Amino acid sequence: MVIHPIKTEEDYKNAMLRIDALMDAEPGTEEGDELDVLATLVEAYERVNFPIESPDPVEAILFRMEQMGIDRKALEPFLGGRNRVSEVLNRKRNLSMSQVRKLHDGLNIPLENLVGAN
Repeated sequence: MVIHPIKTEEDYKNAMLRIDALMDAEPGTEEGDELDVLATLVEAYERVNFPIESPDPVEAILFRMEQMGIDRKALEPFLGGRNRVSEVLNRKRNLSMSQVRKLHDGLNIPLENLVGAN
């Protein structure tokens, strides 16, 4: 097993090919250990080179609405009325901390998604 840091796109592609070849490796074997180490290296490379940003708060709300099959009216208890729902969803008004707490508690939207790019 010869493993080195993943520094380039070529290193990354080669590591992914090797991971694919090792996917059926048994844990505790030399191949299983190689798979574990390569996966860790790939994860570190991806974290730096392909970061996943948190969604915009409005996008997080819209996504949860879609998941739950609810409409704008269902947001009124959390945001404070039809006009306030419209202002927030149309990005004319930022969420208040009270609204963030209500959305988090009532719709289980992660706090980090609601306070992100406000």
